[in-house]
Amino acid sequence: MRQLSLLEVNVPGIPWLKYYVTIIDAPGHRDFIKNMITGTSQADSGISKNGQTREHALLAYTLGVKQLIVGVNKMDSTEPPYSQKRYEGIVKEVSTYIKKIGYNPDTVAFVPISGWNGDNMLEPSANMPWFKGWKVTRKDGNASGTTLLEALDRILPPTPPTDKPLRLPLQDVYKIGGIGTVPVG
Repeated sequence: MRQLSLLEVNVPGIPWLKYYVTIIDAPGHRDFIKNMITGTSQADSGISKNGQTREHALLAYTLGVKQLIVGVNKMDSTEPPYSQKRYEGIVKEVSTYIKKIGYNPDTVAFVPISGWNGDNMLEPSANMPWFKGWKVTRKDGNASGTTLLEALDRILPPTPPTDKPLRLPLQDVYKIGGIGTVPVG
């Protein structure tokens, strides 16, 4: 059976704790980078959980995404399961890379999670007692928490650049005979 990967960007906002959140899931495979760019161009913040982490972080920064959350997923599959050492190694490696491209790692929430088991997604995990929570430092005030949900809730909404020209993201352009060029976005 063939598995389809796609990107759905026309989903309605989900009422969250403080905001309406639209989740755009872009596959991590390099063949879907165009889809990732389409989704990221509409994002106010980004979550990296797996896949093409380096490429996605660079593209997110290039497209103006200022806030990141790094979900260190599949903690239940580490050796040993829920390994603090593995988590800390990933945090160190990703921090080094995102710093090189322009992000300040102190402003990024790193959350060890298991999407399969729900660890640190909505509630703190009993499987990772070593994780005391994440903390981000920013000009507008610090934020802290333990779960991915809390990290999402602490995202600061960006100030829209109302003093700049209007930008409309386009997804595609069609040339239709008898009608002309039709931009879609």
